[in-house]
Amino acid sequence: MNPEFWQARWQDKRIGFNQPKVNPLLVKYFSVLDLPVGSRVFVPLCGKSIDMRWLVEQGYEVVGVELVESAVQEFFAEHNLSATITEHPDHANIKCYRAQLAGKTIALWVADLFALAAADIGPIDAVYDRAALIAMPSDMRPKYSEQVRQLSSNADANINASQLLLSLNYDQNEWSGPPFSISSQQIQQYYSEHYQITELEAEPSTLNANPKMAVTEHVWLLEQK
Repeated sequence: MNPEFWQARWQDKRIGFNQPKVNPLLVKYFSVLDLPVGSRVFVPLCGKSIDMRWLVEQGYEVVGVELVESAVQEFFAEHNLSATITEHPDHANIKCYRAQLAGKTIALWVADLFALAAADIGPIDAVYDRAALIAMPSDMRPKYSEQVRQLSSNADANINASQLLLSLNYDQNEWSGPPFSISSQQIQQYYSEHYQITELEAEPSTLNANPKMAVTEHVWLLEQK
């Protein structure tokens, strides 16, 4: 998977992964993170997900990272938000779009996730991973999970932010993704060193790419050990 792949998906509007409604599993389970109002939630590979608006409307600050700038621009345009754009002081190809909604800040970085540091995005209280891990091929997932942990860790306090993670599981002989199928064993492989993993739910789901294929969507709570 390379940047050109995702640039082309957005340019051609092949974005079935972008849902028109707030994810019901987010609504159902976000409270398990037990976050005080005003906490900052990190959304990796955020696209223009409407879930971010829902998080802000619940009283949380949102920090997202997205590789494709047009996706970030569309988010602010579709929600009638006027964003302030700030370029990274050391990387001309990295910028941050910021706007206020309901008294809270949405800050969306246009960047390669792996090019950012924790100092760039600031303190994070929780991570909501709806469509990031499942967008990564298997050889990139260990690096991805570690990068998100680094970005959402408070090194001084030795605290890793908790994560609400959604994943998919299906027969890879029927379809190869993305989004990619991820087994429970792989979730353990990527996260068990640093997190206590709890499966909150597994329910049938349907992928636009193959509506007849049996898909299970899993909800995981990752808490620091």
